[in-house]
Amino acid sequence: MSLRVHSKFNDLATQMRLPLGLLNAAQGHPMLVELKNGETLNGHLVMCDTWMNLTLKEVVQTSPEGDKFVKIPEVYVKGNNIKYLRVPDDIIDVVKENQANHQQGGFRGGRGGNRGDHGGRGGDRGRGRGQGRGGRGRGNRGGS
Repeated sequence: MSLRVHSKFNDLATQMRLPLGLLNAAQGHPMLVELKNGETLNGHLVMCDTWMNLTLKEVVQTSPEGDKFVKIPEVYVKGNNIKYLRVPDDIIDVVKENQANHQQGGFRGGRGGNRGDHGGRGGDRGRGRGQGRGGRGRGNRGGS
């Protein structure tokens, strides 16, 4: 028996890309990061990677109780310590537009799709079989 989940994003790859696409679009913008230990970081996103590790600049760190504040020039946050992220609403709108444009573009994947006449071994695109790089080759081993 197979179970099919119907949602706005049926493609699992699209679901997996959504948070990273949002973070990539948020680079250079202010954001709030809440950590699992209760601390919050407010700063501008400099960089993120595929593990959701973040680098923030111009950061204000707030204690879990909310009574202590520390200004830090730059902070690196490991993704597995992040509990919650808040990005500006306009960034979310930009990501939605990009996804809508990407979905309208149709299928672009595959082997050499939509790249002109680049396939095969014809023309001067490659050496092909039997045309060496000018070396001795296998047929001339030993002797002369």
